[in-house]
Amino acid sequence: MQNFIAQAKRFVRDEEGATMVEYGLMVALIAIVCIGAITTIGTTLNAVFSDIAAKL
Repeated sequence: MQNFIAQAKRFVRDEEGATMVEYGLMVALIAIVCIGAITTIGTTLNAVFSDIAAKL
């Protein structure tokens, strides 16, 4: 029984899995922000190039 309690305490103190999840969430959030920024910039650039093409 004491072995089980010791393993349970060790499991609760172990933060390696939680850290991996936090890093995964940060990477996902950064990816979403990058995709949103690239999409916005791409749409704006498309409008600029279309405007230039129309003036030519």
